[in-house]
Amino acid sequence: MISVIENKKYRLTKFACYMTNVGMAAVGAISPILFVTFKETYGISYTLLGFLVVINFCTQLAVDLIFTFFPSVFNIRKTIITMPLLTIIGLFIYSIMPALFPSSAYLWLSVGTVIFSASAGLCEVLISPVIAAIPSDNPERDMSKLHSTYAWGLVGVVIFGTVFLSLIGTQNWMWLPLTFSLFPISTFIMFLRSPIPKIYVNSEKQENGKLFGVGLLMCFFCIFLGGAAEGAMTQWISGYVEKALGISKIVGNILGMAMFAAALGLGRTLYSKCGKNILNFMIFGMSGSAVCYIIASLSGNAYVGLIACVLSGFCVSMLWPGNIILVGEKFPTAGVAAYALMAAGGDLGCSVAPQMVGAAADIISSSAFGTSLANTFNVTTEQIGMRSGLLIAGIFPLIGIILTVAMKSYFKKRKT
Repeated sequence: MISVIENKKYRLTKFACYMTNVGMAAVGAISPILFVTFKETYGISYTLLGFLVVINFCTQLAVDLIFTFFPSVFNIRKTIITMPLLTIIGLFIYSIMPALFPSSAYLWLSVGTVIFSASAGLCEVLISPVIAAIPSDNPERDMSKLHSTYAWGLVGVVIFGTVFLSLIGTQNWMWLPLTFSLFPISTFIMFLRSPIPKIYVNSEKQENGKLFGVGLLMCFFCIFLGGAAEGAMTQWISGYVEKALGISKIVGNILGMAMFAAALGLGRTLYSKCGKNILNFMIFGMSGSAVCYIIASLSGNAYVGLIACVLSGFCVSMLWPGNIILVGEKFPTAGVAAYALMAAGGDLGCSVAPQMVGAAADIISSSAFGTSLANTFNVTTEQIGMRSGLLIAGIFPLIGIILTVAMKSYFKKRKT
């Protein structure tokens, strides 16, 4: 049993980590919430809007890779304290500079995204190892709780952001990211006052002397596919529900994105309470999300499509954290480098899939084929484009079904 003194010692550290994840939910949701606003205000195409997501996750990916191969270069405590400062600077540029220089709005949105995404990358690499290193009677529960705070934070961020914009008007959108900067300001203060537990920086070698053996690489590709399945829906559900399903922005955000995030949080919370056999849950998740993508894309009923979008949140809920749990279970001596590799895989998936959706939406909506389909089904070309983009993204969980089944077989043989 962990002593009461140990629990009290790291109580503020835990809370700071959980609050950091809520702040990262705000950073991850801000662009999707404002996609339609940016298109209408600055005339930015869906392809470029999707590329903001690519910038976000590619920056995180770069940070992940640096920590994968050079983890010992960094002072962990100083890096953790730097994270919220980067978020504050990034959100300030993201909100203020486009308003001051609207002709170069996309440039400043990109610069701000790079800066706060670097902070998000540091968060992914360091916060999970911090929670794992804190003495606990139930470390798996603490890790699941950490990942559920992101999802529940996303629910609050989406609802607050939607109501906030409806009250002040989309022309005053810049006040939303400025308000979200309160999260990193508070976590900066908390980390200054919090002890940081000792974290293993380098992983011991696995699988016949190889640091990144077959099992770990399978986890890498699985979290890539899981990140793609989660990221595509997370980044596009707001615009998809509004434009492709013809539902109003407020209803679309609250019933779409917020309920998706709630389903995401519910899945993670339930697993933290009573979950086991993570690979079985991941096989179910890949299968369910593939079905949800197909239904959401092809359904002729707007609310059936909305329900499919929301249910996909439950299905993908453990695809990302499940791989992290699997790494901790199968590779118990894994250090920061292994966690960074997992973060890199997830970020790569989250960057590729949303960009693919945006590019497909633009290409198909402007093509003769898209026009023909729109006329046939009596919808707009924009609706056809966004439905097609989401349908194409369904390929990621379909491939994931095959991989997770193969992983179950591989780890079963490796155990015996």
